[in-house]
Amino acid sequence: MTEDDPTDEISDIEARIEALAEIAERCRKFILASKIAIAGGAALLLVTILGLIGSGQVAALGSIALVLGGIVSLGSNISTLRQTDDAIGAAEALRAELISRIDLRVVHDTPMKLM
Repeated sequence: MTEDDPTDEISDIEARIEALAEIAERCRKFILASKIAIAGGAALLLVTILGLIGSGQVAALGSIALVLGGIVSLGSNISTLRQTDDAIGAAEALRAELISRIDLRVVHDTPMKLM
């Protein structure tokens, strides 16, 4: 291999794409958990307002904290997911460019002789 051979760089980019894909998947899981937290907090707040739970003040504060925490987590992870998706797109474009620079040769199979 020569110094101009981009194979190592392509391998590094592919490893980075895999790492970014794992980060994106983790963000998707946190986004789902955040949505569940928001829905659970809203439901708990509704139940508290209707008086179905005995300790109203503690449950109300807990539900408000759950909703706010879910909103903050949701916003943060959506932002991170967008940035990660952009980074994946840029890395894939760079990988495609490096692959297009490689002087690929077509290798023909030679027919096997029957004995």
